[in-house]
Amino acid sequence: MRTARSDSGLKAGMRAWLRLLTALLAAVMVVAGLSATPALAADGTEAGDTTKNMSTVDDATRALAKKAKGKTYTIATDTTFAPFEFRENGKMVGIDMDLVDKIAASQGFKVTIQSLGFNAALQALSSNQADAVIAGMSITDERKQVYDFSDPYFQSGVQMAIANSDDSVKGYADLKGKTVTAKTGSEGEAYAKSIAKKYGFTIKSVDQSATMYEMVKAGNAAAVFDDYPVLAYGISQNNGLKTVTPKVPRGYYGFAVNKGRDAELLAAFNVGLKELKDSGEYDKILVRYLGANASTNADTNSVKTVERVSFWQLAVQSLPALMQGLKNTMIITALSFIVALLLGLGFGLMRVGRNKALAWISRAYVAVFRGTPVLVWAFFFYFGVPQLVGHAIPNWIWFSGLFTLSLNSGAYLTEIIRGAIQSVDPGQAEGARSLGLTYAQTMRRVILPQAVKIGTPAVINQLVILLKDSSLLLTIGFADLLYQAQQLYAANFRVTETLLMVGVIYFVAITLLTWLANIADRRLNK
Repeated sequence: MRTARSDSGLKAGMRAWLRLLTALLAAVMVVAGLSATPALAADGTEAGDTTKNMSTVDDATRALAKKAKGKTYTIATDTTFAPFEFRENGKMVGIDMDLVDKIAASQGFKVTIQSLGFNAALQALSSNQADAVIAGMSITDERKQVYDFSDPYFQSGVQMAIANSDDSVKGYADLKGKTVTAKTGSEGEAYAKSIAKKYGFTIKSVDQSATMYEMVKAGNAAAVFDDYPVLAYGISQNNGLKTVTPKVPRGYYGFAVNKGRDAELLAAFNVGLKELKDSGEYDKILVRYLGANASTNADTNSVKTVERVSFWQLAVQSLPALMQGLKNTMIITALSFIVALLLGLGFGLMRVGRNKALAWISRAYVAVFRGTPVLVWAFFFYFGVPQLVGHAIPNWIWFSGLFTLSLNSGAYLTEIIRGAIQSVDPGQAEGARSLGLTYAQTMRRVILPQAVKIGTPAVINQLVILLKDSSLLLTIGFADLLYQAQQLYAANFRVTETLLMVGVIYFVAITLLTWLANIADRRLNK
């Protein structure tokens, strides 16, 4: 009797302990579930969207979002970050572009997309040339000090890739003593830096994904660290790389505005993003560009590739965009050369004139613009001037390019014209003065006609230099020939072939321009 009771009590105690252990185990699993990153389902839905439950939208947000209705906002981006933003048949597409377009349509505001490099996009935002940035931009504590971010719209992950032909690197341990590359300001760069000391490699950061991939293929870097969707897309486009490490979950991408500004735009983005996720349209956008890689548990080391088109097919596809870039290049070159020639003539005459104050001003102008890089002035005019005046300026990219090129080239033309004038035999001026001509008449009728003949070859050479220097304007998003090429190879990853086409176009354009200038020279100076 006592034994039976003891046995029943023991069993009851054991059941109680089992219930307690089960409850504790369930609690641990709940806590772990809260702290861990949710896994993506194979179809990219619900569990696939790790940002779905991170929305901050409430009634106040919806009320604020209504203030954006009817307004037009300038959104800066980096269209060299496929599949988030890139150009396809001349149109800006990608996950970020589709999100912005659909959110703007649903919330009743309009957007103007400003295509720049990543760093230039941030500069445009800081200088109020843009109202917001969406460019696969990771949300970090440092950036939160400067920008206000939307709710996260994508969870990033980092992978390492090497050249297809490389079998020596199979993991991080094989990178000791080698150089790797990553994109400036990206999660890939941050992760590479976090493990660089442990595995003994150095990092060389660049501004574009396509540039990184070319460095690896050329052997200038042993591996590349990049966001997994970007790597997967590049590999699917036959970029010549292969991934060799598992995906490492990282931070989140966000839509950014300047801190304390455009709160209604941020609210409208958040509301629109939540509606896209609730309707399932968000998942469709991811699958459209990432396919099976929309899932974070997908095998990104096994990516299907598209058929590689021939060089001639690539040329036919690329020609319309390249011709548009050439048109813009020729227009900005012609306008800048006219202004530069006027500046060179004016400052050149001041330089050789009798007025010491004007001569000093001319020397100062030449010293400043000949002694500083063109890029410094491109960034100053495009980003600095709007900050000084306190607001954006319409069509400012064209004016910035015009001021940059003409002022820089004008400094060189000043010296060319000064040298040509001083090369005229002094006896010519003395003879003219002995005939009773004034200083102005002597310059106009005797000295300048001869100086023109002397200086024309150097002026033509400066025109050619100006045409080539116009390519530097791509750094501020000016759609010249090289900019269009950059947009093309950022999407198709055919860097060498695309740049070869650009080189041929530049060569033909410069040859024709030089030929025409020489014809004008012979007719003018016969």
